[in-house]
Amino acid sequence: MRADARRNRERLIEAARDAFTENGEKASLDDIVKRAGVGPGTLYRHFANREDLLGAVYQEGVEGLAAQAEEFAATLPPMEALTAFLRVQVDYAKSKRGLGVAVKATLDSEGEVLTFCRDTLRGGLGKLLRAAQETGDVREDVDPAVLLRLTHSVAVGSENAPELAEPMLQVVVDGLRAR
Repeated sequence: MRADARRNRERLIEAARDAFTENGEKASLDDIVKRAGVGPGTLYRHFANREDLLGAVYQEGVEGLAAQAEEFAATLPPMEALTAFLRVQVDYAKSKRGLGVAVKATLDSEGEVLTFCRDTLRGGLGKLLRAAQETGDVREDVDPAVLLRLTHSVAVGSENAPELAEPMLQVVVDGLRAR
């Protein structure tokens, strides 16, 4: 891809991320094009439809989370890495609430993008979880899929009371600890 085309694609994804975060599934493609400073033809050269654009936005965010999981695994002790990742994930889910609504409303739950994202998140979290389990810090019966749902629940549950996110997450972390 030429450099200018790559820049246009990146601008479209950034503009779409902001629009979907602010407006959920009601975000308009016209608004996204305007925010990106490109024409409609540029949008459709990169993304065949709204679902493809939304999928690219969601996938980019998940890839960023997975990269953070790798960074934490490489730089922090296992329990600290796991806790740091859970905190980042809660913050991400809270800040991207409108994006989550758009994803659920638009993308097929068994589609390629959501399957990739689910597997990528579970893989990143699973690596951190296994490391903390191997050191004896975390119970052996904790599953990455359950832990992902718990962190999402903390994000949703603290949406109208952001000051409760950290105490709620601490309850989850305390519940993970091996006895």
